[in-house]
Amino acid sequence: MTNTNLHDTSRLNTQKLPAAQKSRREFFKKSAAISVSAVAALSVLDPVKVLADDKAITHHAPWGQHWGDPITKNLYGVPSLYEHNVTRRYTKLLASGNYRAAIAVSPIQDIEGIITPNGLFFSRSHGGTAHIDPNKFRLMIHGLVKKPIVLTLKQLKRYPSVTRTHFLECPANGGQEWRATQYNSLQFAKGFMSCAQWTGVYIKTILKDLGLKPQAKWMLSEGSDNSEMGRTVPIDKVLDDAMIVWGQNGEALRPEQGYPVRLLLPGWEGNLCVKWLKRLEFASEPWYAKEETSKYTALKPTGKAVQHFYANEVNSTVTSPSPEIPWTDLKDGDLIEIEGLAWSGMGTITAVDLSFDGGKNFKKAKLKGLVLPKCWTRWSYMHKYKKGKTLLLTSRAMDDAGYIQPTIDQETSVMGVESVYHRNAIETWEVAKTGEVNHVQIRS
Repeated sequence: MTNTNLHDTSRLNTQKLPAAQKSRREFFKKSAAISVSAVAALSVLDPVKVLADDKAITHHAPWGQHWGDPITKNLYGVPSLYEHNVTRRYTKLLASGNYRAAIAVSPIQDIEGIITPNGLFFSRSHGGTAHIDPNKFRLMIHGLVKKPIVLTLKQLKRYPSVTRTHFLECPANGGQEWRATQYNSLQFAKGFMSCAQWTGVYIKTILKDLGLKPQAKWMLSEGSDNSEMGRTVPIDKVLDDAMIVWGQNGEALRPEQGYPVRLLLPGWEGNLCVKWLKRLEFASEPWYAKEETSKYTALKPTGKAVQHFYANEVNSTVTSPSPEIPWTDLKDGDLIEIEGLAWSGMGTITAVDLSFDGGKNFKKAKLKGLVLPKCWTRWSYMHKYKKGKTLLLTSRAMDDAGYIQPTIDQETSVMGVESVYHRNAIETWEVAKTGEVNHVQIRS
């Protein structure tokens, strides 16, 4: 048997090949050449000098000179000690009741991909986090149904389950910015949201078993926590994709996310997705509960308030650079990837545009990875950095329902500046000549 050096291509190149194989080989040779050229053109690093005696490689690092931790430590995994700054954060300005009615915002600038780890998922409560014994949990489904029922958690989980990936967003996300920027921080400006993989049962599946009466047009969902959060949901949404979920990212819901079960209305306001769920009641009229009359309404310039607006509109943000991730370490000519997120409660993101001059001109960004309905979508744009030039980075998203993210002037001309909710105007980062990043607003 002849030994062939797989790294020596001289013999292979002189062999006579059938036309089809030769054509195929030429194609791959050309493709490889193009790929190498593309990599060289898009290199994000200066030429690196490789040293045979590089101490970072040849010398034993401190962590390699002793035993590591035993497998018995941290049987529930925890992040590296060096990632201790990646946490949810809070502020007194967004809290009351000794932080029981408050929000903890997610570090979206540090999230990789589209899934938010459970420990970093944003949390909003109205009466503190409830801790419920799953063995004592009960869910009542009654009202205009033919067979009212009370279910235990085990009984609920007997129904056919589904797993879906959706974002969850507080309608007040970005709501502090109606008049002017309030936080020079991506986390506090846009961190009232997260995205997860949810496991549970469609409510329509349960209703097939119980029988929904034709007069039923609305559903009241009620939580069992201190606030007894109650919200009204139109029947069309209930019969579309509304879920009762008990799983998040492959494990049980965390207490701050409503353990053992919560309501999930994909794409709709986070407050509608009632946590610590205890009751679903069906009726012919809406309830006009406290949280949908005195709260979660939008005051317009006419003096009238908007009620029952549900879906979170098409939106986007630049996550890198951001105030938390500046460009102060870049050199002139460096190639850098600008990254961001886009999302829409109306459907699926179809495109994201990026402007370097505050919205005067736009370039098409690239959508990355999975593009799913009512889910975060990653996007990026490769940029050659020019030191000493100020940039005004602005992203603009579009969805398959035909909606385009508005400018600040377009949005405030309709909604005014007195609202807190459903702000989805385009957002701008000023990248200063030094590489520092600031949150600014562009108005005509």
